[in-house]
Amino acid sequence: MTQAHPSFSATTSLAVRQALLDRTEIALIDVREEDPFAQQHPLWAANFPLSKIELEAWARIPRRDTRIVVYGEHDGEDLAPRAATVLRQLGYTDVSLLDGGLDAWIAAGGEVFRDVNVPSKSFGEVVEAQRHTPSLAAPEVQALIDSKADVVIVDARRFDEYQTMNIPTSTSLPGAELVLRIRELAPDARTQVVVNCAGRTRSIIGTQSLINAGIPNPVAALRNGTIGWTLAGQTLSHGASQRAPAQVGPAHLADAREGARAIANRAGVRRIAFDALASLEEPGRTVYRFDVRTPDEYADGHLPGFASAPGGQLVQETDHNAPVRGARIVLADDDDVRANMSASWLAQMGWEVYVVEPVDDAHRSERGARAANRPATPDVRTVTPATLATWLEAGDTAVIDVTASANYVKRHIPGGWYAIRAQLAQALRAIPPARRYVLTCGSSLLARFAAVDLQALTQSAEAEVFVLEGGTAAWADAGLPVEQGETRLAVARTDRYRRPYEGTDNAAAAMQAYLDWEFGLIAQLERDGTHFFEVV
Repeated sequence: MTQAHPSFSATTSLAVRQALLDRTEIALIDVREEDPFAQQHPLWAANFPLSKIELEAWARIPRRDTRIVVYGEHDGEDLAPRAATVLRQLGYTDVSLLDGGLDAWIAAGGEVFRDVNVPSKSFGEVVEAQRHTPSLAAPEVQALIDSKADVVIVDARRFDEYQTMNIPTSTSLPGAELVLRIRELAPDARTQVVVNCAGRTRSIIGTQSLINAGIPNPVAALRNGTIGWTLAGQTLSHGASQRAPAQVGPAHLADAREGARAIANRAGVRRIAFDALASLEEPGRTVYRFDVRTPDEYADGHLPGFASAPGGQLVQETDHNAPVRGARIVLADDDDVRANMSASWLAQMGWEVYVVEPVDDAHRSERGARAANRPATPDVRTVTPATLATWLEAGDTAVIDVTASANYVKRHIPGGWYAIRAQLAQALRAIPPARRYVLTCGSSLLARFAAVDLQALTQSAEAEVFVLEGGTAAWADAGLPVEQGETRLAVARTDRYRRPYEGTDNAAAAMQAYLDWEFGLIAQLERDGTHFFEVV
């Protein structure tokens, strides 16, 4: 439980709730790892693991005087003061601790939610309930496939998710692309269109997007997505690569623009000229700027200052992309369809949203990926892969890998220990004492920040701390051996919450429990009362 701390003020649960009700800007951040965060958290809490705050804070909370309230406890340790200290070092000036932490939030009657991306998932349930979004059960869709009916099945998830598992015969068409490209796949208005995702949300939002934009075809969501398909005993495909046509015909584009603009107008989306964007930068207001096209299109050229956030995933993961509740969001595209459709949903979720009016391609003057906005990496001692190999042969060196646990399982240096950066103190209790410690991760970036922490923890033992130059990637590129599996876990793998709908080996009971949880979200929203969702 977060206790009073001499360096930081405390903000009560009531004050946080009042800020949400007043719709003033606030970032309520949970600094635990993703798995404990997913077990229970307030609706508008954003997950900011202490382990990675330096890498994420400036991009996710761009205004340094944002009101930030921090909470998070792990294994009896209050992580909030440590996180608040880092935030202050990063230049944030309005940082406080949630008085009493999550326990006090719950004791005060605050609602807590399970899973991740809960705002979008609960919003999807509201949309289906209020708009009666049509759906078809898995056996009904299978019957359409078996009878070779005139049907087009589109998968609204990311392409990598689609490739992992998909409905047979389906085409990858991520959320923001649906209205723009569906007419290329189903030009005959009599063709049945079925939209699926892994669970429910993106199927519902995708289907309702097509309906809202005036698509003439009959449209339905695959009820309960690939989970429903699997629970019905039906077989999924794997490794598919079918995508929608890259080009959109002039007539189809005109229809898509008309439909997208119409629903955006109904939802209250605002429009702004490119040369007027600076007018949104007011004192006390956070402005997020997102390009909702595909990452490849973004890399080919985008408006200065805009980050890449494909529209479907932006709506799905708004809590990650825009953790400051009450902020302004500005969207851009090059077709006047995808930004309007994405904005229409964000506006219905209670955000103040703007779409940049069409501009000449010349304004998209920035190329490639956006440079990471993070502090300079600490100056630490480093070691080459070749030298580390000789140290390991001597047996006086311990390797600690602070990469994502999934990456550790895929490959790591033989004998290397997995640890979460924020839990290095606990990890050292499991790792035998060594003369020197070498930290690594995929690229060595996070390891450099972790090295400072480890040096402080091992100072009394006079152990040397190094960082592997280039990380595990450089080790592997040098032809040195790697191993796989959970060989040496110094701490539990809590850095990522395993979604019941991802992968291909989930238990049926877990998948059904996930669906039951989604069905209960509307009741939770009503008890919480801070959502401001308005479905049009």
